Amino acid sequence: QGEVVESGGGSVQPGGSLTVSCVHSVRTSGGRIMAWFRQVPGKEREFVASINFSGTHITYADSVKARFTVSRDYNKRTAWLQMNDLKPEETGVYYCALKKLTGDNVYSVDAYDAWGQGIQVTVPS
Repeated sequence: QGEVVESGGGSVQPGGSLTVSCVHSVRTSGGRIMAWFRQVPGKEREFVASINFSGTHITYADSVKARFTVSRDYNKRTAWLQMNDLKPEETGVYYCALKKLTGDNVYSVDAYDAWGQGIQVTVPS
């Protein structure tokens, strides 16, 4: 199946910026969508952003539009999530995932079958 590994998490002050990275070794026949999800304490895992293999189709959750930027290098099997103006309520574990080749719904966790272990992002209040 291959691995998905996130890196770059940490603690940042409110209003600050942080970039997390994801590298995978999953076979990408057909070009899988890569996505970021997050899970804050007491809540379900939620969609943050997704990007197709060529970077030409990007989707963001409404809550992060204009503050977060997702990008990827298909050949390097790497994706990034640049997060600006972070808020304390965005503290949580951020996950990178690869979407199944079938289905159009990028927002659902069930659409993804390869996940990283998650990385902590902390924005103290």
